[in-house]
Amino acid sequence: MHTLITYVDINLAVALQVVLLGFIGGILSGFIGSGGAFFMTPGMMNLGVDGVIAVASNITHKFGKAMVGSRKHAAAGNVDKKLAAFMLVTAIGGIQIAVAINSYLFKGGGDSHGPGSSAGANLYISLVFATILSVVAISMLRDVLKSGKGEEDSGPSMKIAEFFSRLNLPPVIHFGVADTKVSLWVLMAGGIATGYLAGTIGVGGFIGVPAMIYVFGVPTAVAAGTELFLALFMGAYGAISYAYHGFVDIRLTMLLYLGSLIGIHLGVYGVKVVNEKYIRAVTSVIILLCVVSRVIAIPAYLRQLGFVSFPAEYDQWFNFGSKFFLFASGIAGALLILTKVISAYRQRRKIHKTLQVSRESDVELAVLKEAV
Repeated sequence: MHTLITYVDINLAVALQVVLLGFIGGILSGFIGSGGAFFMTPGMMNLGVDGVIAVASNITHKFGKAMVGSRKHAAAGNVDKKLAAFMLVTAIGGIQIAVAINSYLFKGGGDSHGPGSSAGANLYISLVFATILSVVAISMLRDVLKSGKGEEDSGPSMKIAEFFSRLNLPPVIHFGVADTKVSLWVLMAGGIATGYLAGTIGVGGFIGVPAMIYVFGVPTAVAAGTELFLALFMGAYGAISYAYHGFVDIRLTMLLYLGSLIGIHLGVYGVKVVNEKYIRAVTSVIILLCVVSRVIAIPAYLRQLGFVSFPAEYDQWFNFGSKFFLFASGIAGALLILTKVISAYRQRRKIHKTLQVSRESDVELAVLKEAV
């Protein structure tokens, strides 16, 4: 077993940027109900953190947030522990597959660490990241545009869930809280996919929640709560697995917490006062820009692996462009959210003062009537 490693040279500038990543990721996390890993993981990679260490440190960070979030959802009755338990069995397998692949690629197929030895893992993580997040962002944008054309939002489509229910692949298991029946084989596939993505790029919820809603037929609130409860155990297992291989930098995890614990409260408040269509639009644009950021970084990894040839000094420009797109999207998104939050807060205060003045006027009027 290895110790927690310190491959990352963390000076004050890097530390402040990691805290900023955590803050913006926290705002996005509270605002859209995701862990914010789609921003924080590539952000750390742009700061020179190897992809596998960024994923490992972020999945360790996600464990703490999932613990807090799942408790709140459990109190509201939105957690189906039985469903989470069944998914966890195969999710662990998916995480183990991801850890094994990332570890193998990071070590250059078994070679010792050396210059460019992490390029294979960085390229692999970037490609998976760009592919999955592109599908998610485009789907969200399509839904926003549909609603913008006046089409009614009738809730999530149950076509896929109904298809699997008609197949009736035994054994079929009933889940009381979710009020649905799902084949064990479908559950296993969903669990493996969720665990694999959580272990590969630190973003398991982007596949776990849609799978529960559209494939299993679980209500949205229960899907969100159950995924957080599942993420609690996936995060713990993923953290232990990566730590065993020596890929968790606990300093990065603590710096992310420092920023995210503040940002998440602002994001959660924003959900209460901002229109849902606006939330989805902002989220999809930010995710797409994060994808662009990762794609820009890919040529440098390809050069390091010998697939393309150009001067090595160009790598810094690819990294600068990638970093610029990521931070620009995150900061712009956070500012848009905060602007809406501040505007809504001021409007509420104004309404509250108006109501208070109105109540005081009514009291004064009542006193005058009694005096007369």
